[in-house]
Amino acid sequence: MTSYKDHMLDGASPVDLVVALYDGIIRFLYDAIDAVEHADITARRASVKRALAIVIHLQTRLRMDIGGRPAQVLAEFYASIFALILQASVAADVQRFNRAIVCVREMRNAWRQIALQSAQPPATTAINTSRAFTTPATNIPESDASSRWTA
Repeated sequence: MTSYKDHMLDGASPVDLVVALYDGIIRFLYDAIDAVEHADITARRASVKRALAIVIHLQTRLRMDIGGRPAQVLAEFYASIFALILQASVAADVQRFNRAIVCVREMRNAWRQIALQSAQPPATTAINTSRAFTTPATNIPESDASSRWTA
């Protein structure tokens, strides 16, 4: 017999799946913080490895040929988060892990907002495309996002 968790994402939209992956990154980063606070190097490395595996998965699934500028911004975000998580792990730095969590949570919330908007009936959905792909932390328009993107 399979568990509820095994079927939790059955039938989920692609956006819901991305949100679930962001949730996984956040969960593993909290696990890494807990490991740092308990001086458990093995647990920290395992948690970081799992968080980075999700970031890599998200990065490799980007379709640059179709996604255009938004995909490029996401690629830069994933590269920045990857670097920040690595720095946090090497330094066993809780503040850097927390900074990564804030960035991932903001991006997760942006995806969640997209999911909510796409769930509305087409006649009432109004997406402002000029702001649909801004960096969540600073609301920099997409044209400026890569030059000011920090994680």
